[in-house]
Amino acid sequence: MTVLVTGGAGYIGSATVDLLREHGQQVVVLDNLFRGHREAVDPDVPFYKGNVGDTDLVSRIVRDHNIDSCIHFAALAYVGESVTDPAMYFDNNVRQGLMLIEALRQSGVKHFVFSSTCATYGEPKRIPIPEDHPQWPVNAYGWSKLIIERALDSYDRAYGFRSVALRYFNACGATACRGEHHDPETHIIPCVLEAARGVRPFVSIYGGDYPTPDGSAIRDYIHIVDLGMAHIQALDYLKSGGASEFINLGNGLGYSVLEVVQTARQVTGKQIEQRIEPRRPGDPSRLISESGKARRVLGWSPAIPELSKIISSAWEWHLAHPKGYTS
Repeated sequence: MTVLVTGGAGYIGSATVDLLREHGQQVVVLDNLFRGHREAVDPDVPFYKGNVGDTDLVSRIVRDHNIDSCIHFAALAYVGESVTDPAMYFDNNVRQGLMLIEALRQSGVKHFVFSSTCATYGEPKRIPIPEDHPQWPVNAYGWSKLIIERALDSYDRAYGFRSVALRYFNACGATACRGEHHDPETHIIPCVLEAARGVRPFVSIYGGDYPTPDGSAIRDYIHIVDLGMAHIQALDYLKSGGASEFINLGNGLGYSVLEVVQTARQVTGKQIEQRIEPRRPGDPSRLISESGKARRVLGWSPAIPELSKIISSAWEWHLAHPKGYTS
């Protein structure tokens, strides 16, 4: 049997495809390459360029490749963009996501792992954030993921369509082959490393007046290898008869943006200029995961929790791929 990975040419998806293959899984990738990279998927992996909302294409892939499960990464994921253009996010993430789920259900696929996000929680009322924390997103990106979560719950109750929604925190780091290449780049670690390499003159710190010890936002950073392994363990859990679940993925460790910059200086040995800019709309001040459920249900724990190791892995990838996948 074969796993369909949507968004498998993206940052987290491509790393997960590699891990699935290392664990002996047959994989098929579906990606529209809007922000993914064909070069991020090995040529010997069956690849389809298309949208997840193309139900005829999805049904044909399931039939032709004997698909029994799906890991759904494909989504737009810029918080700021979702605030300024929510229609694009609800069309891509919600409308097409629902069409994918229905096409899979009608084709007999029963196991579905969903790439969700801590953005479904909004501004946290308690830290660390547990799975039963109220969900009230502060941006359209978070709402688009939460709507799919609620749809999956309904599909489970009505049709027995079982799923695990993984609400992960800040994805980061790299493997030897897969790293972060976005255009535009908005994530803090690659932005800091671009400043270290001289690609940009300084790194922008969005918000210096948050209610945090140093005034910058605090986030929980999780390596893409740890994220990929969690998806594999979630599939194994579902295939062994596990019930549908909603599960956080994070280190349970919070680092401020200014701490990230300082750690990057230590890792790279470079002077990195920083500038405090106004807050971005839709950014909560502090997001830290309570990840005990992932340990209890999936047997998962992060293997690379240290911020310095996360940044080091990303630095090595960017040095080896100075122009990303176009070099």
